[in-house]
Amino acid sequence: MHVHIENARPEDKDAIVTLLHQGQLLTDDLPADLSDFVIAKESVTPVGVAGLERFEQVGLLRSVAVDPAFQGNQIGAQLVERLLETAQAAGLDELYLLTTTAEPYFKRYDFQVVNRQDVPAAIQQTQQFSDLCPSSAIVMKRVLTQHPA
Repeated sequence: MHVHIENARPEDKDAIVTLLHQGQLLTDDLPADLSDFVIAKESVTPVGVAGLERFEQVGLLRSVAVDPAFQGNQIGAQLVERLLETAQAAGLDELYLLTTTAEPYFKRYDFQVVNRQDVPAAIQQTQQFSDLCPSSAIVMKRVLTQHPA
């Protein structure tokens, strides 16, 4: 199986919504232009997605989903690694995420559970944090390695 990852485009939105629904993830607040979203495709078939939202020096990793028929092939890992590289290249200091089911998965990428009240205001004000994710969702943070000046 050959999977390639590319930047998502607006015309990928229907496929992304389908992937997110398969993963029981939220779609209400997807950005129209899908900037900072990446999509994994086998040939031309979308099989995975992940997104990043930037807020000055912090970011929100979101919408990581892989088609159930393609899980177990490191597609999610490739997507997460790609966005970690993007976040670091953009000079972000920290990445946050919310999850109800994937805490052990994201611990592999050095995300640690944090208290909701310790999250920067920019993240707290996102629709994901304030409205869409249940208050029982776990908040995780990863400090990104800083580049020397």
